[in-house]
Amino acid sequence: MSQATGAQETNDQYETVPADPMLEALVHGHGGDPFALLGPHATEQGTVRVRAMAQGAEAMALLNAEGRVVALMRCLDPAGLFEAELGAAMPYRLRIAWPGAIQEMQDPYAFGPVLEDAWLQGILSGDGEAARLALGAHRMTHEGVDGVRFAVWAPNARRVSLVGDFNSWDGRRNPMRLRHNGGVWELFVPGIGAGMRYKFEITAFDGQRLPHKADPMARQCELPPATASVVPQAEQFAWTDAQWMARRSARASTPEPISIYELHAGSWRRTASGGLMDWHQLAAELIPYVRWLGFTHIELMPITEYPFGGSWGYQPLGMYAPTARHGTPEGFARFVDACHEAGIGVILDWVSAHFPNDEHGLQRFDGTALYEHADPKEGFHRDWNTLIYNYGRHEVSAYLVGSALEWIERYHIDGLRVDAVASMLYRDYSRSEGEWVPNQHGGRENLEAVAFLKRLNSEVGHRFPGVMMIAEESTAWGGVTLPPEHGGLGFTHKWNMGWMHDTLEYMKRDPVHRRYHHSEMTFGMLYAFSERFVLPLSHDEVVHGKGSLLAKMPGDAWQKLANLRAYFGFMWAHPGRKLLFMGGEFGQLGEWNHDATLEWPLMQQHEHHGLAQLVGDLNARLKQEPALYRNDHTSEGFEWSVGDDSANSVFAFVRHDRDTGAAPVLAVSNFTPMPRYDYRVGVPRAGQWHEILNTDSSHYGGSNVGNAGVVSTQPVPMHGHAQSVALTLPPLATIWLKPD
Repeated sequence: MSQATGAQETNDQYETVPADPMLEALVHGHGGDPFALLGPHATEQGTVRVRAMAQGAEAMALLNAEGRVVALMRCLDPAGLFEAELGAAMPYRLRIAWPGAIQEMQDPYAFGPVLEDAWLQGILSGDGEAARLALGAHRMTHEGVDGVRFAVWAPNARRVSLVGDFNSWDGRRNPMRLRHNGGVWELFVPGIGAGMRYKFEITAFDGQRLPHKADPMARQCELPPATASVVPQAEQFAWTDAQWMARRSARASTPEPISIYELHAGSWRRTASGGLMDWHQLAAELIPYVRWLGFTHIELMPITEYPFGGSWGYQPLGMYAPTARHGTPEGFARFVDACHEAGIGVILDWVSAHFPNDEHGLQRFDGTALYEHADPKEGFHRDWNTLIYNYGRHEVSAYLVGSALEWIERYHIDGLRVDAVASMLYRDYSRSEGEWVPNQHGGRENLEAVAFLKRLNSEVGHRFPGVMMIAEESTAWGGVTLPPEHGGLGFTHKWNMGWMHDTLEYMKRDPVHRRYHHSEMTFGMLYAFSERFVLPLSHDEVVHGKGSLLAKMPGDAWQKLANLRAYFGFMWAHPGRKLLFMGGEFGQLGEWNHDATLEWPLMQQHEHHGLAQLVGDLNARLKQEPALYRNDHTSEGFEWSVGDDSANSVFAFVRHDRDTGAAPVLAVSNFTPMPRYDYRVGVPRAGQWHEILNTDSSHYGGSNVGNAGVVSTQPVPMHGHAQSVALTLPPLATIWLKPD
């Protein structure tokens, strides 16, 4: 921008002419096809007529490639429409005289279409990759000129205009071109770069001007509570995790130990001033901590941009953008890269079940129920006061599948945990009779959502071997983790909500009453191999008055910690992948508060630090003992030894690795505060069995009751085996033993 310097560029050089109705409508932002009226157009006389809009400008001129004025433009409308004629077609630039400044720029309306027809057809057919490529703001070079390509799906809009920092948020300045064969509006704006804020001004079919809409496909957003989209930096990040990515693909068909540390990035730890950590700060503190604990993965609660912090991210609107609360998209990419360098995978909580009704978001995006259902019986969640995606609409499916692909490909994410799958699968979810619409067969199943989930999982599985797709599905829907070609939904894993509920109910009981509820710890084995399960002790169990994990445990302070240690020992030996929410590893006293940091001073106390050390040792043993994970999803890997001793509240089982013949592991839990001596358990191998883990160790804050490290079998038949061991069972503890 430079100061105006010439009398030849003032308004008195131009003759105002009567306005054409179509041009008048265009210049005042009421409609018209901008590319039919603006930019260069050949005349019948063989010249080229150039029209341009610059509302509020004092004058305009055309410059040639050398920057010389070749034509002064006359004013067609005082509101800011100008016109000039060139003797022949030629490259030109616009010089705009604003009050007090001169701007030179390429004419956005001199460029041809920017979107490929194949992309538009792909979006119409539900192709998520086409949606990723076509829509949103993409920096590019078009016809030899650098700029940004904007595109948005709004098929029922009468008019869509781009507004932003580059045009003073004036919706009259940059109306977009409609690609009729896709319902997509596009515009290439030359000369702008990263960091520019923008939105879309949409006029609905009935002429109503909608509130400015953020870009559904924005790759970067403003820091909430601001709501604008932001032109991102470079599309590609300089990754250094090629070795990790290669190993991930190679391990796709190989059983691996998986233990997941779930966290909320905003409240895991705060800065010294109490603010949110950025991705660099999180990487510096979180990664060494997770390595010390030995978890194989972290799972981030939703970081797709969301307007309301109190939703914890579960009401997202920016499905393609990492929240600005923790920094830039590049900062997030560096965080993932650093996790991979440290040998830690990254899973994202991803929400495709619903979205909020903020006016700048997806709701009635072009004046119609575009992303959602028009009928609230299909399109509204009363539980969460949110809207439900119309999964049967191909373009909506493309939008969601494209989001999943974006996170996995652009950010090298190792898995998506798909939230609230049960609410997607059933049309009558949390609805009474008469409040829902049956499917085409009269049933309650949401067939469109089922088809969407199958497509999502098929595409991810085909393109990204080794990436986990984890369903939070709380019902008995069959085949959640079966491949779609075998009639399943195609997830790689499913949260075992039944196991979590039953075992937590058992652990909350006073030990004197546990004998009457013994089956709460054993019932899960009846269906443990029906799906590929994750055992989740998640954030949902430590909020809304439920108390922390430690607070759920009965007894005095020592017994509470002992109960939790014993429970973790049982859980880590039990079939299924492991997931633990932050704070549980050291026994947080209070329930989780998303507005505060964890109770880190507790780690200075031996008992709480000992609990965290136990979690680290459980993870280490999980990795060291193939029997604990290689047959995690088949009954071949599990054998009850003691499952019916309700009188003593004792459980014992053996984990096997049938494939390689690695040593089995015997896990024995005593859920009473009474130690038990000479407790005999049958074992599959004769010889010495070493106590490789004891949750009652003084190292973890326990009473140090145990078996002095080793026991020897005796030829006393028991539990289907020819030999057995006589054990000392510590109070409120789990022990693991392994033969020579």
